Amino acid sequence: MNKTTSFKVEYHQFLLPNGEPDGELPPLADDTNALHALYRNMIFTRLYDERAVNMQRTGQLGTFASSLGQEAIGAGVGHAMQPNDIITPSFRESGALFFRGFRVRDLLLYWGGDERGMGNPDVGDDFPICVPISTHATHAAGAAFAVKYRNEPRVVVCLLGDGGTSKGDFYEAINLAGIWNLPLVVVINNNQWAISVPRTMQTKTETLAQKAIAAGIPGIQIDGNDPITVRHYVAEAIENARSGNGPTLIEAISYRLSHHTTADDATRYRSDKELEEHRQFDPVPRLKRFMTQRDIWSDEQDEQMLTECKAEIEQEVKQYLESEPQAPESMFDSLYAELPGELARQRQSLLGKE
Repeated sequence: MNKTTSFKVEYHQFLLPNGEPDGELPPLADDTNALHALYRNMIFTRLYDERAVNMQRTGQLGTFASSLGQEAIGAGVGHAMQPNDIITPSFRESGALFFRGFRVRDLLLYWGGDERGMGNPDVGDDFPICVPISTHATHAAGAAFAVKYRNEPRVVVCLLGDGGTSKGDFYEAINLAGIWNLPLVVVINNNQWAISVPRTMQTKTETLAQKAIAAGIPGIQIDGNDPITVRHYVAEAIENARSGNGPTLIEAISYRLSHHTTADDATRYRSDKELEEHRQFDPVPRLKRFMTQRDIWSDEQDEQMLTECKAEIEQEVKQYLESEPQAPESMFDSLYAELPGELARQRQSLLGKE
């Protein structure tokens, strides 16, 4: 039998875990301002996560999903996007949302059960956080189709976890992206765990990136704990899509150092040894080491930035805690252009006007 074609999946990395370069570096590595922005975003996200988890534990917030150990993905994606692009996030990309204009108070409102947190008018056409697994992938494909149909110079970026690649929504989205040559970049945060299900029990494929082959689109695998790598290859894929060259699937390999959410106990299915083995790949100290080695970052700068980030987060927390509760009748808003009779009566009853 003749072999008709063959495929390969490339793996990319610029920084080793110790911060040393791994081969030739991209121009981004010489952009001090960009590196500082990526580092600050990761630190800010980590501090925000820590504060949000504490708030959940004290009843000031609902269930919360931390991005501990995965901050390079959100930072790299958010920094790579242009203001007029569109992000369709899942629930672990706080860093990307901060780069997109969302504030801490917005995200706290959302995790506190208030939908107004996703209604910040300054964030343009960005989609709200999607908690159902992978259902937003088809939304992303639809948005990308609209962008292409209107001939707009915009790109849609969809983020999801490794577990999301086992859902039909994911396959439908990348299939549509391929056949319609959509301006869509799909970034998979392969953090090795879909709640309590390890990567090895989710799929038989050697990589998640190779799932792009079935859709006829490019698929690459990158070190998701290397912020320079994430920023470089996501930006490359975005500009490729903006130029009309179609979609790209990126598997960013990372590791979830936290529980899945505050409703999870990872100690029941994951060993302490495994957790400790992966701490060496933490993206935050990796970038710090790289910058320190290049004399573009110091302990004094680090302390000052930590102080500033903590102060900003506390001010945002204060804004959240002092926000007026959402009006109960707002649950009927944005459902219909004109409420059906039964819902109109329920709204009136809630207002005590019946």
